[in-house]
Amino acid sequence: MSVEYQITILAFAFGAVLGSFANVVICRLPKGESIVHPGSRCPECGTPIRWYDNIPILSYLFLRARCRSCQTHISIRYPLVEALTGLLFAGLVWKVGIGAATLALAIFCWALVVITFIDIDHRIIPDVISLPGIVIGFAASFLHGFPRPADSLIGIAAGGGFLFLILFAYEKIMKDDGMGMGDVKLLAMIGAFLGWQALPVTILVASITGTLAGVGFALAKGEPVRKFPVPFGPFLGLGAVVHVFFGVEMILWYLGKF
Repeated sequence: MSVEYQITILAFAFGAVLGSFANVVICRLPKGESIVHPGSRCPECGTPIRWYDNIPILSYLFLRARCRSCQTHISIRYPLVEALTGLLFAGLVWKVGIGAATLALAIFCWALVVITFIDIDHRIIPDVISLPGIVIGFAASFLHGFPRPADSLIGIAAGGGFLFLILFAYEKIMKDDGMGMGDVKLLAMIGAFLGWQALPVTILVASITGTLAGVGFALAKGEPVRKFPVPFGPFLGLGAVVHVFFGVEMILWYLGKF
């Protein structure tokens, strides 16, 4: 096995471990609970989880998706979050290589995973993640391989400002709440990390996938599309990830059409 494959596998394993921590943050942060104390425990019976029952993905399979103590079913979301984070980390190493830029992008992707599932569950995007993310994203712009600091600043202003104007116009015209300010701060965070150049792909992918998902869920539930709210944060996160891995190729393909 080549060194590149070995490093990619290690990146997946490391990402899966941080995905396990992401599960803790997703569960506890919206409740205002500490994310470090107490240690992991079964949410049903409260029994502390032993280290060998807390191995990402593998423990879920070995335990057959049940708590060892009370036999309560364990949601498949836990290994899915671990696998998703692992795949993102492995993909970054495969595409970008190893370096400070990869570490910063890994932090970015980890934050997007946490934000996505919190938004799905609670319809909120925690400021405690997005606001520090804006600062970290701007700091990362001084690293090689990232957009320039000026591009990052424009990305923050353009990303947050664009969604804020849409939100303001929607509320004035429709007399109803549209997206929340959490989405505004999230797009500002995306602009901070990826620069203003990432906004077209991010917004395009988020708009298309968010619309399709909203229409699909509304039809499945038999409810009017306008009255079926869909959290937009996960789709902004998806758009940002698409840009990270395929953004340049998509832009070049599009420009090639002309």
